[in-house]
Amino acid sequence: MANPFEDYARLQMVREQIEARGIRNKPLLDVLLKVPRHLFVPLEIRHLAYTDHALLSYCGQTISQPYIVAKMTELLNLKPTHKVLEIGTGTGYQTAILAELASEVYTMEVIKSLSDQAQENLAPYHYDNIHFICGNGYHGYPKAAPYDAIIVTAAPPHVPDKLIEQLAPEGRMVIPVGSSYQILYLITKNEEGVVTEDPVFSVVFVPMVR
Repeated sequence: MANPFEDYARLQMVREQIEARGIRNKPLLDVLLKVPRHLFVPLEIRHLAYTDHALLSYCGQTISQPYIVAKMTELLNLKPTHKVLEIGTGTGYQTAILAELASEVYTMEVIKSLSDQAQENLAPYHYDNIHFICGNGYHGYPKAAPYDAIIVTAAPPHVPDKLIEQLAPEGRMVIPVGSSYQILYLITKNEEGVVTEDPVFSVVFVPMVR
């Protein structure tokens, strides 16, 4: 059953935290209005789901600030035909956003209990385009490569070469990079396979398991 308070909180999140900061992609904004973020956070902090910061989540991990989710997704420039690799399933919230915008989502999570929790969180929505992989995403998932888009939600010290290899021509990857100090990068590959790395802004993510 719809909850008017939660619906309003989600609308306010999109307007004040995301649109107000310059996100203008209408399909993305529509999806952010649709997906119930509060159902992807632990019950005891559900009242904080639409606040303007990252939250502690299951297994000592975090769920990213709503604006960061929106910005990283916008940078991917997703199309309905795209195949996406997500490194770090987390609670499944970002996964749901991707599943709404792309054709196929391969999502990897190294912590099995967290992968199981994400699948439980996503089950009520009956997405048939999500493929769950429990494993270390540092080397990607070559079985389904190449990918039109790759999104990484944990920070390696350097961009893994295997992820760049699995990016399709004209593909885009967003990834936080660094140890003590992290920068979010947009990585693009042109038709000839030439790779460009553009810094976006500083971020804080959990370290990527290598």
